[in-house]
Amino acid sequence: MRVFEMIKANLLNDNYNSKRMKLYPFIFALMLFPFIAISQKAIAPGNKDINTKYIKPEKSLYTVYYVKGKEWKNMGALTYDITLANNQLTLNNTFTPKDNGQPTPRISTADALTLKAISYSDETKNAKLNLNFGGTITGNYYSKKTKKDKKLKLNPKEEFFDFNWTDHLIGTLPLDVGYKARFPQFYYNDGSDVLVEYYTIKEVKSFIYNSPKTGKHETWLVTVLEESTNATYNYIIDKKDRRLWQREMSMANGMWEITVNEELDYQPIKNKFDKEAVARQISGGNSVIIGTAYARSDSGKRLGGLVNTAKKQYAPIGTEITLFPSSAYYEEWVEVNKKIRKQKKMPEVPLDSNFGYSIKKAKVYDDQGHFEFSDLMPGTYIVMVSFDFSNSYNYSYVSGYTNYYNYFGYQGSTTNYGTARQYYTDKANIEKRVSIDKDGEKKEINLKEI
Repeated sequence: MRVFEMIKANLLNDNYNSKRMKLYPFIFALMLFPFIAISQKAIAPGNKDINTKYIKPEKSLYTVYYVKGKEWKNMGALTYDITLANNQLTLNNTFTPKDNGQPTPRISTADALTLKAISYSDETKNAKLNLNFGGTITGNYYSKKTKKDKKLKLNPKEEFFDFNWTDHLIGTLPLDVGYKARFPQFYYNDGSDVLVEYYTIKEVKSFIYNSPKTGKHETWLVTVLEESTNATYNYIIDKKDRRLWQREMSMANGMWEITVNEELDYQPIKNKFDKEAVARQISGGNSVIIGTAYARSDSGKRLGGLVNTAKKQYAPIGTEITLFPSSAYYEEWVEVNKKIRKQKKMPEVPLDSNFGYSIKKAKVYDDQGHFEFSDLMPGTYIVMVSFDFSNSYNYSYVSGYTNYYNYFGYQGSTTNYGTARQYYTDKANIEKRVSIDKDGEKKEINLKEI
């Protein structure tokens, strides 16, 4: 839970040496705590309610916003990278400010079955902290401001979870309507004697979360109270796989900190992209594609029913030509995005991050739009080009009138016409499929805008 409190502290120059941040005062907190403690189930490391199968070794990405009213301010990115080895779970929690400030990694290791804390380390702008958990917590705190080390030897009186795991802990519990629990969290803050604080799961209810990428999901909406500050946290957790979709934390003056899951694993394309195969296809063969890129004389704008009268508009010298192999993955990607554009309900699917391995570039080398590709294997290729060109068209206009008169007066008039040429800049966007049937084949093509 303290992860977002610490994020805010980072945004405020990592104030490790200040007293623990309080979101806002809660006058009657001490009066309520005994009643809260009595009514809630106590959860500690190893409790039977904890099912760590829901904590998957994977990487997830969240965008952190500060929200007040209808205004959402992007504060940066939060990543959770979880690994499993030797019956231990390690969480690398890294916040990176939006202004490309210094990332703040926090690394926490816990027992893979009980979530009992094993070790913790972090480094911020102002300090370094290393902790080893056991009967006695030992470690070291180094202040970058004072240049001094402090050896730590801490003895909390109760069992606890390391704060870095709290968000994942909640997803391991047997969430259901009416479920309530209370759990202790360890958080070290230099200058404070408080090591363990308590949090209460106040309410669990069903909720439908609408992802802009994958649509509607049945979730639990879990409301948690931080007892020492009365801050409220809302967690939206998937009922099936316990994915954390969104989290909200109340702050002062009506502000909320909201983190949104960016779904790193979202990939509706069923066919897999094979970067090794496409890299071989564009470099391991003996075939050649040579061609000419140009806009045709009857392409471009049509103004007043007239078209340009210029000849072929060749791509200028240095124009970049792009080639890449067609594949089942690429064809499916095209079709999926075509449907998304038509439905207008979610963002288009980006190309695989490794798609660049399939791309080959060439440049127009003369004023006749010529280009060449070599070392290609048999297969179907997409060849693309985009370039600006100047064009023109002829048009006529009324230049005046000639009036005729005789003894009886005005007898009529004729219209006088002039001619002129209009120049303008246009853009050609051309794409062509080219098939090479056998190795060593030489293919000649025209990239022309029709």
